[in-house]
Amino acid sequence: MRRAAVAFALLLCGFFAGLVLTGRLRSAGDSIAAPAQPAAIRPVAAGAAAAPPGAAPAQGAAPAVSGLPDLTNVAAQAVKGVVNISSVQLVRSSNSPFANDPFFQYFFGGSEDVFGSQDRRQLSLGSGVMISSDGYVVTNSHVVGSRVQEITVSFGDKRELRARIVGTDPTTDIALVKIDVTGLPIVAWGDSSALKVGEWVLAIGSPFQLNQTVTLGIVSAVGRANVGFADYEDFIQTDAAINPGNSGGALINSRGQLVGINTGILSQSGGYQGIGFAVPSNLARRVIDDLIKYGGVRRGSVGALWISPVTTQIAEQLGVKDTRGALVTRMGRGSTAYDAGIRPGDIIATFNGQTVEDPSHFRRLLSDAKIGGTATVGLIREGRPISVRVSIVAGGA
Repeated sequence: MRRAAVAFALLLCGFFAGLVLTGRLRSAGDSIAAPAQPAAIRPVAAGAAAAPPGAAPAQGAAPAVSGLPDLTNVAAQAVKGVVNISSVQLVRSSNSPFANDPFFQYFFGGSEDVFGSQDRRQLSLGSGVMISSDGYVVTNSHVVGSRVQEITVSFGDKRELRARIVGTDPTTDIALVKIDVTGLPIVAWGDSSALKVGEWVLAIGSPFQLNQTVTLGIVSAVGRANVGFADYEDFIQTDAAINPGNSGGALINSRGQLVGINTGILSQSGGYQGIGFAVPSNLARRVIDDLIKYGGVRRGSVGALWISPVTTQIAEQLGVKDTRGALVTRMGRGSTAYDAGIRPGDIIATFNGQTVEDPSHFRRLLSDAKIGGTATVGLIREGRPISVRVSIVAGGA
């Protein structure tokens, strides 16, 4: 009987232990399988963090990230001042049947003298920006071309007006055309020098003849040069989508101001790849003022002067520490640079106290210098720094 009682007690303990264990396992299984309850979605004020009612804010909680800016009003106003430009140009082409044959061209060179050439009409399409209510439109020089027969400006309301060229500046790829109409909506000028990398911008134009197309991006870089679009390069780089037909269109800041003229893209496919360039509005405005006043652009010059980059090998030979600056290779004896004492072999290191990075940078600084004034040019000659004063004269486009 004792053994039976002990066995019965052990069996009873095992039974109760099984019940407890089974309950715990079921509870654990239920908690794993149950879906998480979604957090309540509530509007969050800019700069404030969401928290459930009655809960104290968590220590060190990250602030809420605000969304993209609302640029609908800016876009709606700016598109009114952006137009489509089409131009018919005369393009000279060869009559040679071997004009596109690389083998023939390699061995015999150009064949125009033998087969002659002829002019043909070519249509160019682009965009433009209304900058005055009396009909001035800014665009790119390559949109209107050099041998233009006719230019047509098209508006968003389907109106089409003939235009005439006021002036072009291939050096900066800026052109100004005029239509005979008043009371037009315009895009106000902005200060491109105030742009910051990361700032939101809109690109407005007519890519692939799709009028008044708006794309959004940021300023990727400023002061871009040596990209091969123009002789004078000081571009704004943006990742706002720019495609063929956007040339001459507007780059707009978040205040609805014109900060750039869209000019070109770097692309392996011919289309958008996130690298677009625009002429800064401050530069475009200066060019346009000269085109209106003088019919051409007046730039600072020191006469005939040929410069080239400072390579690592040249820097070692001339005893300079780095490759910044511009190497003088040739010059005219009648130039103001020669009169000031600049000679071939000199490295132009500074211009009016500003370090010269490369030949392109020096050309920009010189072009912007005041005509009729003088500039202080810092040189490195045979490893020694010297300084000269040179007169700035008016140069050609």
